[in-house]
Amino acid sequence: MDLKYIKQTIADGVCRIQFNRPEKMNAVNSDVLRDLETAIILCEDDQQVRSVVLTGNEKAFVAGADIGHMAKANIGDAYRLTDLTMRVQERLADLPKPTIAAISGYALGAGCEIALCCDFRIAADNAVLGLPEITLGIIPGGGGTQRLARLINPGAAARMILLGDTVKSAEALAIGLVDKVVALSQLENEANSLSAKLARMPALAVRAAKTAMRRGLSMSLKEGLQIEQGLFCMLFGTRDQKEGMAAFIEKRKPVYIGE
Repeated sequence: MDLKYIKQTIADGVCRIQFNRPEKMNAVNSDVLRDLETAIILCEDDQQVRSVVLTGNEKAFVAGADIGHMAKANIGDAYRLTDLTMRVQERLADLPKPTIAAISGYALGAGCEIALCCDFRIAADNAVLGLPEITLGIIPGGGGTQRLARLINPGAAARMILLGDTVKSAEALAIGLVDKVVALSQLENEANSLSAKLARMPALAVRAAKTAMRRGLSMSLKEGLQIEQGLFCMLFGTRDQKEGMAAFIEKRKPVYIGE
């Protein structure tokens, strides 16, 4: 696939999406977002893809939005950009396959927001995360005020959003912004290990579990429990459910086929 700002590879059920705009520290503009959307759609449509890893380079996961472009924007431009941003990021968040953000270097602004759309966040020990938009006279426009405040404690979220404070990897782990911190040299191996493990899981069950969690966040507990019940029962019509339970009884490893 011909993408200018994204490198995409698929192997052994894992799709790797790498931001590739090194001259701008992988800063996001409309073209990058469209490339990302194209890559996400491929992951949606390719039944061989079981898990997805998003990554950048050693210096930057995504250093933020392209401020040089944004500085010239008016209100209409801002709406068009955020409409595109929200569409792409919601598509990533709703992807019915598990996603991992493998973060090294800077993940600021749009980069932090993209990471927040993923199911797992693994940080290298050189990672720096933040939402510094307030220091530019604006606020996060890609879901940062909503996703961050739902993920970590309100005080820590307020410090990052209202003051524009950044956090290094150790603090990001302490406040629950990332799930694990590893040495930079081990980041790729750690992401590969987790993505491979996810790729071996029963795909329909993973999809159902992610759907239940995502939809439940916007519902009452009672409504969420009903969603969970329906998805739980649906899985008893799958071949993977039969295989998983047979393997347990027979004391062997299951072989899932995603059906």
